[in-house]
Amino acid sequence: MPTLAIDDVDSHPWDVLSVGTQYPPDTVLPYHRHRRAQLLYGSTGVMLVETQDGSWTVPTHQAVLIPAEVEHLVRFLDVTTWSLYIEPTSVPWWPETCTVITVTPLLRELLRTADSFEIAEEMTAYQHHVFALILLELQRASAVPLEVPLPREGRLRQVCIDYLDGPELGLSNRDWAKQLQMSERSLDRVFRAETGMSPAAWRTRARVLVGLQQLRSQTITHVSESLGYSSPAAFSAAFSREIGRAPSSFQ
Repeated sequence: MPTLAIDDVDSHPWDVLSVGTQYPPDTVLPYHRHRRAQLLYGSTGVMLVETQDGSWTVPTHQAVLIPAEVEHLVRFLDVTTWSLYIEPTSVPWWPETCTVITVTPLLRELLRTADSFEIAEEMTAYQHHVFALILLELQRASAVPLEVPLPREGRLRQVCIDYLDGPELGLSNRDWAKQLQMSERSLDRVFRAETGMSPAAWRTRARVLVGLQQLRSQTITHVSESLGYSSPAAFSAAFSREIGRAPSSFQ
């Protein structure tokens, strides 16, 4: 399938459009939105999706469901995508916020097949059935908790984004409070109001998700050391508590 831009085909009468694209490492698509709902699946690599409300890590064999008209930024870590753009009226069950799902072997092969379709005036019966089965599989897909909420308040949001870029196990609430020129009690109160989590719990989850990105190319031992954990077992335990799966399942 030749590379297309969704804006070039968005007005096409098909309810579901398949668009595949290969991105060089560290490509960033700045904040943008789509009229259609989007399924964004990376057949290779890892994607990072950010909205005003949170950050989602999307490793290989997972996909993210992005609602229509939601502004989002995407960073691609050497990714080949198979995307679907879907008329919102065709998927009234689509989540209202970005959601990461597990891509089953069946769904992966259906997406691979859809990626080979040429967009023509008429959809064949075969294409119609492939897309219909994809939507059924998406509706029953299992969500995976691979996100952290992001504060909307500017200073809090920036310290969170900085932490995602370089997490430090030893960084404390005191450090953040000093940086933000507020008391630790005020930090905890405001942070919980913005994210629904304590700052310490947020940092733990953020470290795990950064570790997930690194697992695509590094061993568990190396990842645990780079994040400051005392041992691979300590990292694995924290990872399993947060994600509900062992880190080895993402390698």
